[in-house]
Amino acid sequence: MPSTSDLSAGRFARLLLVALIVVTIALLAWQIVDVMLLVFGAVLLAVMLRRSADWLAERTPLSDGWALAAVVLGSIVVLGLCAWMFGAQVSEQVDQLVQVVPQAWESVRQFLQGSSWGRGVLETVEQFDPSSVSGGVVREASSLLMTVVGGLGNVLLLVAGGVYLAAQPNLYRDGVVMLVPREAEDRTRDTLDKMGDALGKWLKGQFLAMVMVGTMVSLGLWLLGVPSALALGLLAGLGEFVPLVGAVATAIPALLAASTVDMTTVLYVLVLYIVIQQIEGNVIMPIIQSEMVSLAPALALFAVVAFGLLFGILGVIFATPLTVVAYVAVKKLYVEVGLGKKDIGEEPS
Repeated sequence: MPSTSDLSAGRFARLLLVALIVVTIALLAWQIVDVMLLVFGAVLLAVMLRRSADWLAERTPLSDGWALAAVVLGSIVVLGLCAWMFGAQVSEQVDQLVQVVPQAWESVRQFLQGSSWGRGVLETVEQFDPSSVSGGVVREASSLLMTVVGGLGNVLLLVAGGVYLAAQPNLYRDGVVMLVPREAEDRTRDTLDKMGDALGKWLKGQFLAMVMVGTMVSLGLWLLGVPSALALGLLAGLGEFVPLVGAVATAIPALLAASTVDMTTVLYVLVLYIVIQQIEGNVIMPIIQSEMVSLAPALALFAVVAFGLLFGILGVIFATPLTVVAYVAVKKLYVEVGLGKKDIGEEPS
């Protein structure tokens, strides 16, 4: 019969082995974190396509496969029509914006150089970006454009992965479930299903918010006579995907574009963005959140900062849906399991 010390040593060795395996897996995952974030993006796209296909299959005689094909084809057609109807106008306004923003920044820079506090602001900015001298914004825009072009391959990979995942979601879900112990399979399967439902509701609400904010910004800037109103509205709608941070980031080019008109227009644009954000935060989102996962604004903000520091720009983009997934996982795998154990412990013997 083995002694207690032998059992303790054996248990310690097993725990040490498990810890080494976990650390090794974590290090390997860190090396391919960009790929994992692309996979998560494909999962988001798959959830959107799958829910759209399910909605279509429930209301038409189409099978699941044909409904998904119809959704994919319809999405391509809609995007093509939008590009045909608005592509030239948006492209022209984007070109105009690329020219206007550097000119506006040069005017702001000259204004700041006229005062001691302004020169201090410029020195602080140049510490973060020494290329912020005249023409630096253009070079940064060119660098961003090259980054976007270089990322087209990743976008195509994400889209292809999303379509494959949407075509056979149960296959991939069951593949993940096979990696856990048998006694945890049911809870893992239920947790993955709940994650998919939560992401679907979040995507639906976020899409509605993006459309509403983009429309209000475009209309408001057009009424104020700001150049490139449609392109700025499109940028504001896309920025709504990243809560709080996206709104602030997309307001900066709008203010710079407004400065080419006059300073009164800049003030009006600032008021416009504040009002739209108040409408979005106090009217639009409360209505949408009744049908989706509700995240506290502070939690969303800290999630964006944390994931941005950890994973860069992809972390910023996917911070909120990653937080939604983490929220569901904690609720299903920690909170409910803890409550279940408590209830079991309270049962009379």
